[in-house]
Amino acid sequence: MKVEMKLKGNASRAVNPNGCKQEVLNQINYVKEQGTYEGPKKVLVLGSSSSYGLGSRITAAFGSGADTIGVSFERGPKDENMLGTAGWYNNIYFREFAEKEGLIAKNFIGDAYGLDMKEQVIDYIKESFGGKIDLLVYSLAAPKRTDYKTGITYTSALKPIGMTVTGENINLEKEELFTQVIEPATEEEVEGTIKVMGGEDWEWWVELLKEAGCLADGFKTVLYSYIGPEATHAFYHDGSLGKAKEQAEESSARINETLKDINGQSLICVSKAVTTKASVVIPILPKYLICLYKVMMEKGTHETPIMHKDRVFRTMLYGNKPEFDEKGRLRPDSWELNPEVQKEVSDLMSQLNQDNFKTELTAYKLFKKEFFNINGFIVDGNASDEVQFDELINLKP
Repeated sequence: MKVEMKLKGNASRAVNPNGCKQEVLNQINYVKEQGTYEGPKKVLVLGSSSSYGLGSRITAAFGSGADTIGVSFERGPKDENMLGTAGWYNNIYFREFAEKEGLIAKNFIGDAYGLDMKEQVIDYIKESFGGKIDLLVYSLAAPKRTDYKTGITYTSALKPIGMTVTGENINLEKEELFTQVIEPATEEEVEGTIKVMGGEDWEWWVELLKEAGCLADGFKTVLYSYIGPEATHAFYHDGSLGKAKEQAEESSARINETLKDINGQSLICVSKAVTTKASVVIPILPKYLICLYKVMMEKGTHETPIMHKDRVFRTMLYGNKPEFDEKGRLRPDSWELNPEVQKEVSDLMSQLNQDNFKTELTAYKLFKKEFFNINGFIVDGNASDEVQFDELINLKP
């Protein structure tokens, strides 16, 4: 059967497993081209199936020779009209490529927020993974989280606080600019976003791993955050998600206290804006991205998730060129937030309209290609759009 891209708004309704395999290979090859580095050897990645989580897993494995465990919530194929998610195939093909090079690559599919998943992972570390990990990457992004201690399910909401925000966004399906109005978050929505996207679950993971004796001396853990430009601050950095990220910073401080006796370290890494399943549905952000990419491409600083995380691991987490801000956060987003870059991006955004946003004035074509790549389409390399369902149904993570 032949697969083709299907969009509903800014969400994909299709996947090309062959393209996912090729895209994972392309990312692996990118890391190999950069050479090896001295980094982690036993790594747990929460939210490992795409974007920054997948990029972290790939650079740890193929740059530093790390054995890895990945936890993600993905769906496999059901029938010829429902082939599953891109992350399902990313997990499978990452494992296959890693195992060919003698690396352990264990995939857990399920709810990383749940106690059962935590216990499964800890048991595996103790019984089959050498007993300890030296890096935990927290890269989870989800719409809901159930607190297993109370049974309450919280829902996140990406909204401003105390104000209504109006701005332009891009509809990829219709290829048009449209005006979007974002209403302010309720107190319940702010609380829910903090519970889902904050650092509480991160703390619980570290706490349980430490209690089980699964953290090596010198252990590190990192959570990925984002601040972004003034254009998005009202509904992002200063909105409900910003409150969640503030709470994550408080969590990081507490984690650092608990890790002192093993010479451990907890870090918040403020990453740059990239094309992900999540970023393309964030209000106003797609318009910003097509301008940002244009400016950064011209300056030679544009990065995809694998490029960004490979740089972070090599130069900051395990290198000698970390960039910290006054709050102790790693700031690889400095390339994005460079004042000259932001001035040019702001000027470009002010010029956009329905007639010109898809032209060479912006990086719209690159943005769209990167989004298609996430789902296995228009991938550089040999990726057929012909798939055999009988073969796909037999693939196991």
